[in-house]
Amino acid sequence: MKKHKSDSEDHKGKEDPGVEEKGASVLNESIEGEVSKLNDRYLRLAADFDNFRRRTLKERQELILSAGEDMIVGILPVLDDFERAFEMLHKAEGDNSTAIEGTEIIYKKLLSFLTSKGLKVIDAIGKELDTDYHEAIAQIPVNEAKKRNKVVEVLQKGYTLNSKVIRFAKVVVGQ
Repeated sequence: MKKHKSDSEDHKGKEDPGVEEKGASVLNESIEGEVSKLNDRYLRLAADFDNFRRRTLKERQELILSAGEDMIVGILPVLDDFERAFEMLHKAEGDNSTAIEGTEIIYKKLLSFLTSKGLKVIDAIGKELDTDYHEAIAQIPVNEAKKRNKVVEVLQKGYTLNSKVIRFAKVVVGQ
């Protein structure tokens, strides 16, 4: 006896074409979602690396600019001593022209070298008191209103190194 396959048995081996398309569509969406996630992750990693590269470059440049800061700060008292020596030589009696000239030559060479490395004197006399650059040591009464809150005397020069204050100018301010 020959059996006839029923319609349900006939379709057992074959899937419904609509189900196959739905499965492919779901698989496609899943792959696209995964690609999107991986692409987003890649872009974030590339941005993080770019930020890291910029930050380390900036840190390296700052390190180079301030590499000799400690040494220059240590030399500043020598500059102060030179200035005091000039005052003493100018006040001293007798022929000190040779001593003054020799001291000036050495001072100018040292100052020239430090200036080439980025050292600058903070200009203070007659300027408005600026706590970013000046340290007020004392206040003195002044008669002129235009001298109030202005630097009238510098007790110790201040310096910047590559636009960074390495020593504040110690000043007397008019009151």
